Amino acid sequence: MKRNLYVGGIFVAVLIALGVGSVVLQKRAVVHAAGGSQAPRFEVDPMWPKPLPNHWLMGNTIGVSVDSKDHIWIIHRQGSLEAMEDYGVANPPGAKRQRGKVESECCEPAPPVLEFDEAGNLLASWGGQDGDGYVWPASNHGITVDYKGNVWIGGNGRTKTDANAPAVGRGRGAAVPGQAPPEEQAGTARGRAPGGPPLYHDSMIMKFTQDGKFLMKIGTAGQSHGSNDIENLGLPAKIFVDPKANEVYVADGYGNKRVIVFDADSGKFKRYWGAYGHKPDDINLGPYSPDQPVAQQFRNPVHCADLSNDGLLYVCDRVNDRIQVFKADGTFVKEKILYKNTLGDGAVWDIAFSKDPQQKYIYLADGANEQVHILDRESLEVLTSFGDGGRQPGEFYAVHSIATDSKGNLFTTETYRGQRLQKFIYKGLAPVTKQEQGVLWPGKKS
Repeated sequence: MKRNLYVGGIFVAVLIALGVGSVVLQKRAVVHAAGGSQAPRFEVDPMWPKPLPNHWLMGNTIGVSVDSKDHIWIIHRQGSLEAMEDYGVANPPGAKRQRGKVESECCEPAPPVLEFDEAGNLLASWGGQDGDGYVWPASNHGITVDYKGNVWIGGNGRTKTDANAPAVGRGRGAAVPGQAPPEEQAGTARGRAPGGPPLYHDSMIMKFTQDGKFLMKIGTAGQSHGSNDIENLGLPAKIFVDPKANEVYVADGYGNKRVIVFDADSGKFKRYWGAYGHKPDDINLGPYSPDQPVAQQFRNPVHCADLSNDGLLYVCDRVNDRIQVFKADGTFVKEKILYKNTLGDGAVWDIAFSKDPQQKYIYLADGANEQVHILDRESLEVLTSFGDGGRQPGEFYAVHSIATDSKGNLFTTETYRGQRLQKFIYKGLAPVTKQEQGVLWPGKKS
């Protein structure tokens, strides 16, 4: 009996020691994180931006950019409003439903391109119609204000009759990995090149002045010929303009599976490549599965292509849940798979760099997991994340695009029924103590 009591006592003591040791290790881990790892800290501004005038509403908001004056530009889809959101207009722009009469005093879609100042005031609005020398995209996608102040837009509409048609909500159609997500399934292509890929309508990108004057287009509507066509695009998702070389990088896109580069003034073709720097092809890879070997080609959509200050290009291979990094000439450098079990729309939607000279951090918009992840740019490891699913300030419903201003503030847009622009105020660097920060409500300790 004494022996059993003695053994039992030793056992209890060991358990206590293990418990204490575990607590100590956890505390040490937190201390280590606090002492050795820092990340930018933010809080949402729930009062930004200010309400739009004229009973205007935003639809799927699928692009954001910040210019040299710290003005915030967004682009949205007018025709994606639900039926009861645009009763104030007889024939809603781009909508398939045409009433022929006004049914109430409220509301109507805002023009697709909107410019805000730092205080959240609407400064300018334009776009949505065909003009002299250009055809407006069937489905707006992406906006970039370059270092000269020019405004670039892309599109991912398959037919002109889609005309920014309403997105398929997630409750009414699940995403099929390896295909364009429901957000983008606005229709089918209008035809097919002989023996080739579909002739998508949005085969171009366009450049405008800040007051909406047309300057240039690259590509011709309805003339896409696949991922090895150097004259046209294939549902381009996002544009980045390199101020050093004056080159346009296009994440191309929802139809094609590549990055392609042009001269920003002349539109002359420079170079292109697919995943790992390979020549791209248009073979359907089938649904993404985390259990399969990594794909040797991009899946649609190739959703971003952003160049860092030190000349590295970061490409969002959205449905494959990965970032691939290249030199500016297309030489593959490395990749990082993130949240690899994310199916459907994928985890890697858009990125922005922190505003320190070294661009030490990457902000990654993840519209499937409803978060913004803060990554160490060198290692591509996730340091911490914030956000959660929902409609309140600081929450997300399909966070789609992300940008930073000169002060380090973050701006995000949301597609599907999210339909909004949010601002997250930069609060400086802080020790990393939580990997999941949740909703960054003002005054909350992260």
